[in-house]
Amino acid sequence: MEVIGTFLDMGGYGRFVWPAFGLTVGVLVGLLIASHRSLKANETMLASLQTEMGTARRGTHRENTGS
Repeated sequence: MEVIGTFLDMGGYGRFVWPAFGLTVGVLVGLLIASHRSLKANETMLASLQTEMGTARRGTHRENTGS
């Protein structure tokens, strides 16, 4: 048990290292969540635009066939 305590203490610097490590993990998890949300929003927007373009293309195609 003393080995674990010595490891966690890190020669007296553990009180600085572990909060920094925790903050880093928190930021990375936050970035992961933000990226995932952004991906889902972009996928939804792409699907919407593809639907609009499909409708617009069909309408445009009909108009251009007469000339």
